[in-house]
Amino acid sequence: MAPTTIPKIRTFTQLHADAAATEIVTTVEPKEAVKIFGRLAEKYIMLDSSGGMCCYSACKDCEYRLPGGGYKMADQSAARPKWIPSYEERVFESVGKEHASAWGKEVFSSGPYVIKEEFVERVKGMKFSPPLGGPYMSASAAGIEDDLALETFFDLLAGEKERLTKHRMSTRIKEIANGNEGLIWSDFMAALSE
Repeated sequence: MAPTTIPKIRTFTQLHADAAATEIVTTVEPKEAVKIFGRLAEKYIMLDSSGGMCCYSACKDCEYRLPGGGYKMADQSAARPKWIPSYEERVFESVGKEHASAWGKEVFSSGPYVIKEEFVERVKGMKFSPPLGGPYMSASAAGIEDDLALETFFDLLAGEKERLTKHRMSTRIKEIANGNEGLIWSDFMAALSE
């Protein structure tokens, strides 16, 4: 006959300590993520200063046409917010264009860094516009009731740091965007789902 094993009784304190030591995985629902994306994404983005002012008429000898097709564009625009720019501010003096990102102006309105609580409150205070990508949400339904998704995004941007700097936000957005100048919905949602 096999010996019986008596389960070890664990105290609440021991169980709580084990739970705290276990990595917590946070899942952000798309309907919560779109509330953030719709506040940070913009309709306009500046891309490549060497793109110039192509007329986009498919000229075969266009100096801005790429060898594999497509064009080297200085900027892009969309009907609805599509990109979270990876830059705080960008100036193309050669073509007389400049753009300051909404996050650069509104999230960092009082200095070069924010802590998590400031980040959450400032993003919540930004105007929401239904973006391209993600589930459709009207502005009237886009109130952020639960801060968990915003806190998760802050942690994704700041890493182990208590402060998020403008430079760090810019760098992390570009990393999450796989080196592109703007973060699109699919990459944004994928990063929040990891």
